Amino acid sequence: MIKAIIIDDEPLAREVVKEYLQSFPQVQVIQECNDGFDGLKAIQQHQPDILFLDVQMPKINGFEMLELVEEMPAVIFTTAFEEHAIRAFEVNAVDYLLKPFSRDRFEKALQKWLDRLSAAAPAPATEQLLETAAASPLQSNRIVVKINGKIKIIPVQEVHYLEAADDYVKIITQEGAFLKNKTMQFFEQTLDAQQFVRVHRSYILNVNQVTRIEPYEKENHLAILRTGARVPVSKTGYPRLKVALGL
Repeated sequence: MIKAIIIDDEPLAREVVKEYLQSFPQVQVIQECNDGFDGLKAIQQHQPDILFLDVQMPKINGFEMLELVEEMPAVIFTTAFEEHAIRAFEVNAVDYLLKPFSRDRFEKALQKWLDRLSAAAPAPATEQLLETAAASPLQSNRIVVKINGKIKIIPVQEVHYLEAADDYVKIITQEGAFLKNKTMQFFEQTLDAQQFVRVHRSYILNVNQVTRIEPYEKENHLAILRTGARVPVSKTGYPRLKVALGL
C-alpha cells in the first residue's frame, strides 16, 4: 500500500484529488491537511510515500513546509501558482498540476511517479526545487525554522545578522539565535542585496542594524550594531558594506 497525504487549504481541491485517486486503489490517503503546520505534523507521524501539495497556503506555504521535512517523500504539486514560475521547476523533475487540472493530467502525473517507483529510479530532485523556489518573491521576505518540533516564522527585517555554523546558518534576532540547515551562499543569493551584505566569509549583515564601523586588525573592521554586537568585516567585505551604507 502506498501512503499519501493531501495538503491544501481548499476543501474542494482536496476532494478532487481524492476522487481522481479512486483510479489508483494501491494509493491510500492517510490524512488530509489544510495548512503547512498540520501537514508537517502529519508527515512526521505517518512518513508518507507521496504528497499532493498546494503551494500558496496560509501560515506557511508549501515550499517553506518542505524545507522543514527531514525525510522527504515524493511531491506532486497541486497548485494555482503562476505558470511562468512553475515552468522554472520543470528541470528539477518534480511534477506539478496547475489548477484546475483534469483527471487525465492527474493520472499521467501520478502514473509517471508510479513507473519511476517500480523501476527504482532516482527520486525527484526536491532539494533543487527548493533552491529554485527560494529565489522567488514568495520566499524572500521571511525565514521559516523549526524549534523543538514547533515552527517559527522570522520576518527578514527582524534578522540582525547571519553567521556560518558548520552545516547550518545561525540566524541572529532580538529574540535570540536560530539554526537553519542552509548555506551562507544560499542566503547571500536569496536575501535582498540592498539590505543584507556578505561582509565576511562567515557573516551576512543587515545594514539597517549598523550604527558605526571601527578599524580592527590589519585591514579588517568591526561593524557595531544597535544591540552592541560586533560583527567582523573582512578586507573584501568592507567595500561592499560601504556601498550598501552609501559611504
